[in-house]
Amino acid sequence: MAEGDNRSTNLLAAETASLEEQLQGWGEVMLMADKVLRWERAWFPPAIMGVVSLVFLIIYYLDPSVLSGVSCFVMFLCLADYLVPILAPRIFGSNKWTTEQQQRFHEICSNLVKTRRRAVGWWKRLFTLKEEKPKMYFMTMIVSLAAVAWVGQQVHNLLLTYLIVTSLLLLPGLNQHGIISKYIGMAKREINKLLKQKEKKNE
Repeated sequence: MAEGDNRSTNLLAAETASLEEQLQGWGEVMLMADKVLRWERAWFPPAIMGVVSLVFLIIYYLDPSVLSGVSCFVMFLCLADYLVPILAPRIFGSNKWTTEQQQRFHEICSNLVKTRRRAVGWWKRLFTLKEEKPKMYFMTMIVSLAAVAWVGQQVHNLLLTYLIVTSLLLLPGLNQHGIISKYIGMAKREINKLLKQKEKKNE
């Protein structure tokens, strides 16, 4: 068991080191994005919502086709991938890279690797469910996809995408400041109260 844990830890460390090397040119930008997403300043949440709203308003105004939108998005990613490693050191100053920043960059890369592992794990579980319990798999997939299709039919695509993107960008800050755990705790307490009331009535 200990040998398996050590192997997993070593593999995680190796994957993290590899990702750090790949994203080294993005280090300064990732640290700045991390500060914004974790709401280190009070005005970061409204700034996030403002920027996202502006981008989606531009998309709504231009009303591009799906092919044009995807092409422009990929083109933006290609430009960012080429320009960011060149411009970031000049803007932020690579000579100001401290031990604390390096440690935080390591933590970010480690979290990204863990997130990727979780996603792959869920994907493998899905195929395991398909092999072991095919009926449950197909029922779960059909119900889930039907629910998503119904939501997509009721809500405008752009609005739905806006809500999803905004929620994902606000999620790290909500988690960092304990807002999610606070409301989950409140929900659990209310559920427990309702269950206790129901037990008393049954008695």
